[in-house]
Amino acid sequence: MLRARQKLGKYRIEKRLANGPLAAVYRAYDTVHGIKVALKIPHRRIMDEYFLGDFRKEARLSAKLEHPNILPVLNADFVGGYFVISMPLGDETLGDRLSRRISTAKALDFTTQILDAVAHAHSKRIIHCDIKPENFILFGSDRLRLTDFGFAKLARGRLEASGSGTIGYVAPEQAMGRPMLSSDVFSMGLVLYRMYAGALPRWPFEWPPANHQRLRQKLRPDMVALIRRAIEVRPARRFRDAIHMRNAFQRIKHRALQPRRLAG
Repeated sequence: MLRARQKLGKYRIEKRLANGPLAAVYRAYDTVHGIKVALKIPHRRIMDEYFLGDFRKEARLSAKLEHPNILPVLNADFVGGYFVISMPLGDETLGDRLSRRISTAKALDFTTQILDAVAHAHSKRIIHCDIKPENFILFGSDRLRLTDFGFAKLARGRLEASGSGTIGYVAPEQAMGRPMLSSDVFSMGLVLYRMYAGALPRWPFEWPPANHQRLRQKLRPDMVALIRRAIEVRPARRFRDAIHMRNAFQRIKHRALQPRRLAG
């Protein structure tokens, strides 16, 4: 692990923000540009060509996805024996934000941004494969940006891959090694359900899940139906991709909340 105040090229490490099975994320200071950044650095024990290929792919995919709700990669290079991906530093993750009370109106705004980000990726035929609250970074109080395309796949014909994603949010067919665009839809549906209802549905995802009454108190039936369709276990019953889900949401957005909740 890198230590606070340790130098890595032009970066001065300030703090470790997260430590996953493949990489750690640090807050650092870019001494050349004079800004704070987030550095994603693969663990040395896995730095072979196979795993580094995934991190290179993440940098390349992110470069193709220029969008206000997708976190850009500032730089990706070998620095001091480490492969370093530099990104803008946000304030917290959506997962962190969901640990505190969130107004229904704010959740509706976040829904728009979540759908816009994934729809843009799907317009490029890119399946994210790891949609979860922790992969949406919050800047200030109102801007979400999707990150971590390390598991992403290009949807070209029949796509088969080893199971990937995060337990609790991964679609059943993706867990079996058959990710598709609608797998991201499923994961988004779970994120939205948790955001509005305060609970995460569990396998076998039978309707109604936990806290369903809270969902109905906040949202009109057509918005509840949109979320329910997104988390259908059978892919054919879901929205085909995030583009179709976003379009359906835009048609009902102005009437999504129960009247007494409109003021937020």
